[in-house]
Amino acid sequence: MENKIYGLLGLSAKAGKLSFGTEAVLEKIFKNKIKLIIIAKDMSEKNKEKIIKIAEQEKIPYYIFGTIFENSKAIGKVNKAIIGIEDKNFAEAIKSKLN
Repeated sequence: MENKIYGLLGLSAKAGKLSFGTEAVLEKIFKNKIKLIIIAKDMSEKNKEKIIKIAEQEKIPYYIFGTIFENSKAIGKVNKAIIGIEDKNFAEAIKSKLN
């Protein structure tokens, strides 16, 4: 199951349909570009609460999934605690695997 999610994250990264890192994701949220947010389990509680509050205000679905290391590896980056999926189809596919 996790492998399929990481595979989809990798594909969406290759397709250029991701934002990663708190600042970049927040910027895209306020431009209405983010369809789904993935938050690493080991992200700092302060930032996690901030992102969740904004996601709920903006009515963007979010999931707490994986670790910073695992999620970053899946998208070919280092130390990314938050990932924003910008493509509706990738977002739906990932949501269906997470539910």
